[in-house]
Amino acid sequence: MNENRHISKEKSFEFAIRVVHLARYLQREKKEFVLSKQVLRSGTSIGANIEEARAGESRKDFKSKMSVASKEARETLYWLKLLKQTDYLEQRMADSLIRDCEELVSLLTSIVKTTAMASNT
Repeated sequence: MNENRHISKEKSFEFAIRVVHLARYLQREKKEFVLSKQVLRSGTSIGANIEEARAGESRKDFKSKMSVASKEARETLYWLKLLKQTDYLEQRMADSLIRDCEELVSLLTSIVKTTAMASNT
């Protein structure tokens, strides 16, 4: 589980960097400001919540923050799919971001489930 926590921290930070670049691209090149801010907020919030979880005062606090990170990842996935379907993103770029986001969702879901199971033992 500790390895997954470390991986989630690294992957979420790298993903946040991509999301910042994406928002900048959407605003400068596509003149899109509403969706770009939505994806920027949720996409960067994933890692911020993971950082908060790592400083959690209890297992319950850790699980709660990781659950929020997981929800933010799912929201980000929604915005990315919407940007793809509305042609703000070319398919290759969208698919790469979506794949990375789906990986984060899967990883965070696993961490939350594992933490919940460990709490019950």
